Amino acid sequence: MKMVELMVRETCGSCERVAAQIAPVVERCGAELVLVDVDADPDNAAEYGDRVPVVVIDGEEFACWEVDNNDLEAELLR
Repeated sequence: MKMVELMVRETCGSCERVAAQIAPVVERCGAELVLVDVDADPDNAAEYGDRVPVVVIDGEEFACWEVDNNDLEAELLR
């Protein structure tokens, strides 16, 4: 099962929008979606803080700010 992490920040409206957008795609593809608050870890804050939301699939950055559902589905089904 692929792991999809969405790097988010509590005060980020775009993060909420992207989470709602990709959740059905992730579920349909049989992957697991985990929201990760970048402010909870200094390393994540340094890496992703200025760019949230960021989609990370199995440890590899996939998309930043905007996500194309078709591209996401294709990657998850690879």
